[in-house]
Amino acid sequence: MQASLDLAPVTRHMRAMYSSRLLIAAVAHLNVFEQFVDGPKKLAELQSRLGLKDRPAMVLFPALCAMGMLRRDTNGSFAVTEIGCSLTTDGAPNLKGYVELEKDDAGAIEMAERLRRDGPIEAPQGIAYTKEGDAASPMDDPAVARFLTLALAGRAQYLAPLVADALPRRRAHLLDVAGGTGVFTCEWLLRNPESTATVLDTASVLAVAVEFRDTYAKRPGGATLRERVQLLPGDMMTDALPRADIVLAGSLFHDWPEPTCEKLAQRFAAALNPGGELWVHDTFLDDTLDGPLPATEYSGLLFWFTKGRAYSRAEHRRWFAQAGLVPTETKIPTRVDYGLISARKQ
Repeated sequence: MQASLDLAPVTRHMRAMYSSRLLIAAVAHLNVFEQFVDGPKKLAELQSRLGLKDRPAMVLFPALCAMGMLRRDTNGSFAVTEIGCSLTTDGAPNLKGYVELEKDDAGAIEMAERLRRDGPIEAPQGIAYTKEGDAASPMDDPAVARFLTLALAGRAQYLAPLVADALPRRRAHLLDVAGGTGVFTCEWLLRNPESTATVLDTASVLAVAVEFRDTYAKRPGGATLRERVQLLPGDMMTDALPRADIVLAGSLFHDWPEPTCEKLAQRFAAALNPGGELWVHDTFLDDTLDGPLPATEYSGLLFWFTKGRAYSRAEHRRWFAQAGLVPTETKIPTRVDYGLISARKQ
């Protein structure tokens, strides 16, 4: 594989169906575009008119902006674009009926229901890959945990070298929270032979991480890898976190609603030693919350399967600052529409 090859077209096309569902739901089931016949609207008014809570609103409206159907003004109001006018009853030309040909699509119908309810019709559905408190999760099943962990392993192995190259190179202890296969940690340890690390995740996930650690231990420079990385079963929400110089939160905040993200930022900040750094690897919305399209498509997927959505860098940095960290201007792209941001503990 070419070192510069970006596989973003694969992930973008896979996630595009969530944009389709959002568009059909907006036109055929929620009547979003009819809300603008008398002019631009503030987010709060749109939410009130459509009965949408914060999370579904911040999945739907950024997506419609990214598609070019709505635009967000500098004062934060939403307005319909010339393209979006074609999706109103009085639009000329008019494609409202054309989009409504798909109104009976099962995915579009369910998306509309999930938007109205801020989640699945039955609460245990749609949150298969996150666990909070004592609530049951399919991830409690070792077979399900193994399936998902291996499904995500290819993306992790593809991105891990880039992340490892971007993280600080120094003697330090790295805490990889919800670290999955642990390949991000293993790549970083190969580049920092005097460092140590902890990968925190559920026991069923770490059973898979053992296999990847042992594979990386066979690579050049990996002879001490087994001794330098601890695979620690635990709950990042409630268990004491090991002290660390670097905390890595990869593909993590996007699984959770904002109050949980604030709590996690506080817990990660508390785990950092003075001068330590929190690094987040994720797909980010623009700070204007109106795109880009790959991030809003991913947000639709996250809304479908988790308790979260895609967030902007500004939203992350607000959580960091609230937790007593100093956000940096770091903005490092990796691939498949992912990137890195960081904050420092004084």
